[in-house]
Amino acid sequence: MVSSQHDDSAKHIVDSIHGNIPLTNREVQVIDTPSFQRLRQLKQLAMAQLVYPTATHTRFAHSIGALGTMIRIIRAAEENRINFGQDVEENLRLAALLHDIGHYPYSHLMEKLDDVRLIEKEVEGVEPTVKEIDARKSKYPEHEEVGSLIATGQDDLVKAIGGEERAKAVADIFTRSKAADAQLSKLIHSSFDIDRWDYLLRDSYATGVPYGHIDINYLLNNLKVSPQKVVGFSDKALPAVEHFLLARFFMQRTVYYHKTIYGMEEACRQLLRRLRDRDGEHYGVPTDGEAVKNLVTSGDLRMFTDAFVDNIIQRAVDDEDSVVRALAKSIQSRRPPALLKKVPVCEETESQYHAGKTFIQNCKAKLRDLADEFQIPLQQFLLCEPKSTIVKHHKGPTFGQAAQMKPDQIKEKASEEEEEDIKIFVGDDEEPTSLMDIEHSLVVKYANYFFQMFRLYVVYEDKDDVVTQLREKVKGWDKA
Repeated sequence: MVSSQHDDSAKHIVDSIHGNIPLTNREVQVIDTPSFQRLRQLKQLAMAQLVYPTATHTRFAHSIGALGTMIRIIRAAEENRINFGQDVEENLRLAALLHDIGHYPYSHLMEKLDDVRLIEKEVEGVEPTVKEIDARKSKYPEHEEVGSLIATGQDDLVKAIGGEERAKAVADIFTRSKAADAQLSKLIHSSFDIDRWDYLLRDSYATGVPYGHIDINYLLNNLKVSPQKVVGFSDKALPAVEHFLLARFFMQRTVYYHKTIYGMEEACRQLLRRLRDRDGEHYGVPTDGEAVKNLVTSGDLRMFTDAFVDNIIQRAVDDEDSVVRALAKSIQSRRPPALLKKVPVCEETESQYHAGKTFIQNCKAKLRDLADEFQIPLQQFLLCEPKSTIVKHHKGPTFGQAAQMKPDQIKEKASEEEEEDIKIFVGDDEEPTSLMDIEHSLVVKYANYFFQMFRLYVVYEDKDDVVTQLREKVKGWDKA
């Protein structure tokens, strides 16, 4: 950080994406806390640096960038003669700065352990070797909930933010709490928020992949705020909005779901899940959601970094279980799981039959025999289904679904969908309309479609000939 001599800001941070980002005294104090400095030890793209060597940027840098984007949005609102008020603007800036304060080590990789797909629970005729999480135990909380606990429970942050009341107000914004203004929360979390604006540009810059280069300046120049304080874009910026949505879609296909990156991260997810459910306390893996909450509200928070997982991987290399050892060695030695087959599918969301489903059915029916034939533990096969959509096409519940939902649930679902919606100001209209109502929009035409990549990997040290034979065996599994 360097001191500014040109304005009233306490300091400036020079950022590779947004240039000079001015900071207030309070923001400097927040950044200097140990709780915030922990973000320096969390890589933004988890294991992407194993494929893209320069993708080593951190949640710390991204959080600073999110603040820089929020500052530009506030300025754009002021140019529209919309004044949020000093306290609201300060809270918005702090919410942008702290929106990722609750991320786990390796980010979403560890956060989603409860959703890990264990192959022995999928394949027909196989007894599960890993126990289900006890029904009395809670799932891992999402990082926004963890962030709220940190922002309102860590003394260093509470003091830096300005007390318990302000800390709660800031946390309410980035968690989309009902206590916060829904339109203001959309700036932090929605289909078109400061989080995505920054990470697309930053991830694209760091990896060297061009697909995330969105036209942020044109978007900001065409940002509008209605008299009801609904944020949207003028209709002439529609191509830039569509480009943003397409950029995210192609970054998913190219970087986030890259076959090697995704395979390595899946091996790590499988490893952590198996260790957690077998003897999590021995390895230090939080056994459930309550254990996560206890960890982040204790003095151990600063140790909850990527190194936390790296240490588990290093120890697991010598584990007594052969599957655990194989997974750990694959990650530690950067020998990614071998991709046996991929089945790309682009279909309408309501499609019931496609090659991907056929492939999954054949995997469930045939993988056990394949594993036995080659004497490879079934648990070393990884079945993955990363999925992408260009834009979420929100539909109300069907009559049958609505009949099973309480009025509050229907209202809450409608509210969530409204928060995700992108708004466009058509002509001279004071209030914007939904992007989904713009009939000539290209991305709206494709809102009914999804892209999904069905993949089967194997973690196997002596690859070559055996992997070639395995690929030949599964070659036709996408055919009925």
